Amino acid sequence: MKSAIYTGEVFHQRYRPRAHKLRYKVFQCLFDLDEIDGLSARSRLFSRNRFNLFSFFDKDFGDRSGAPLRSQIEALVRQAGQEPDGGAIRLLTMPRMFGHVFNPLSVWFCHRRDGSLSTIIYEVTNTFKERHSYVIPVDGPQDGTIRQACDKCFYVSPFMDIDMRYDFTVDVPGDRTKVIVEGGDANGPLIMAAFAGARREMSDGEWVRQFVRHPLLTLKVVAGIHVEALWLFLKRIGVRRHVATAGDGVSIVTPQMAAAE
Repeated sequence: MKSAIYTGEVFHQRYRPRAHKLRYKVFQCLFDLDEIDGLSARSRLFSRNRFNLFSFFDKDFGDRSGAPLRSQIEALVRQAGQEPDGGAIRLLTMPRMFGHVFNPLSVWFCHRRDGSLSTIIYEVTNTFKERHSYVIPVDGPQDGTIRQACDKCFYVSPFMDIDMRYDFTVDVPGDRTKVIVEGGDANGPLIMAAFAGARREMSDGEWVRQFVRHPLLTLKVVAGIHVEALWLFLKRIGVRRHVATAGDGVSIVTPQMAAAE
């Protein structure tokens, strides 16, 4: 079974105009779409599309319609110039706890049947419940660490401009995983956010352990975002006005586009 729980921590760092750091412990889950129904059937504490201590709701991801996720993700992969062949699709994200969740970033790993990675999708959601997905084909050697880049085109924080570049460094989930997002502009690095975690078996025993360690996981994530915002405000970082988007967005980033940025 490829689905697993990854226990670790989130780290945020801002480099300028004033330095700021934030670190807190969390866990995330790697869900193989073909394994979720079986996980739900075998567990008393985890369910798919129904309330439980922990749960996975299809409508929390993709276009939020609740339509089959594989079909949605494969459609995005095709838009990026890749042809899905039925390979595994896995999602690194946080589950609902007591029916609630907020995922600032969920990462889709789209594999070919031979196990190689075809595409990674970075699904970003802001606190206004708006969403933008960056769809980037995997180009070059796959040594376990994938490096990708794209232009930022979505409002995430009142303390960051839209005119930025994202650099992603991803350790593909195995015994450990790591996702690093670095943001910079013409003047150099500006921010860094990362999750790093170690693999645990996805079992009822592990669900209990994670509940004991993180009984208020969703609240912790949301509170962490707002506490960080308060500190940045007190440090007199300029505030950027939010402009609402007309629905969820998608950016298709080809390897040629990424290299040209």
